[in-house]
Amino acid sequence: MLCSEAGERAERVVIAVSDGALEAVAAELAAHQGRIRVALHTSGNAGPEVLAALAQRGVSCGAIHPLQTIPSREAGAAALRGISFAVSGRGEALEFAGQIAARLEGRTLRIADGAQPLYHAAAVMASNYITALLDAAVESMALTGVTREEALEALAPLARAAVENAVRSGPVEALTGPVARGDASTVAAHVRAIGEASGALLPVYRSMGLRALHMARRRGLTEAAAGRVEEAFGSKE
Repeated sequence: MLCSEAGERAERVVIAVSDGALEAVAAELAAHQGRIRVALHTSGNAGPEVLAALAQRGVSCGAIHPLQTIPSREAGAAALRGISFAVSGRGEALEFAGQIAARLEGRTLRIADGAQPLYHAAAVMASNYITALLDAAVESMALTGVTREEALEALAPLARAAVENAVRSGPVEALTGPVARGDASTVAAHVRAIGEASGALLPVYRSMGLRALHMARRRGLTEAAAGRVEEAFGSKE
């Protein structure tokens, strides 16, 4: 439906376009605003303020962002059922967002005004960065002589179990491995091997390792052991 037609015929609209196009679409709808009372957008990185052109015309504005990764059209609406939706706005907009989430048997997360970038960064780390980290692990294993396909097949059960354990027990309690044990000599061996094989992978290993060390400290790793591990990484937090 074109903006002019939507503005004249619809009472409630959901704007699902790229972040950079939101303000322009809102302005176009506002120019033809006739029956629109409520408008939502689906960006996770912005609040109702990007729909200011509509708000100035008395439209109740808000946002609803599905906290889900949808890699293809084939995933369809089924991927949205039972998930969380980040919502913001007030009045009718917030009510409309809640109705959409409820129809999809989902939950709502009320995001404070101005906090959308922090929320969206969390979503990126929990999805895109896990994917990127798995790619780095595949690359590292492929350096041993196996194919990338073999590496991914071998690592997949480990990655799935790690995510499930973290969700079930909490990330700190689910942490395992040399950093959690305070095994500085193993960490040092990893740093040497990765540094010699691929300089591009070393910052990834070190960054994630220091985060794991932060978690290990929270779980009770002694400061002496933590200090040795930190030294093995060759970088300060």
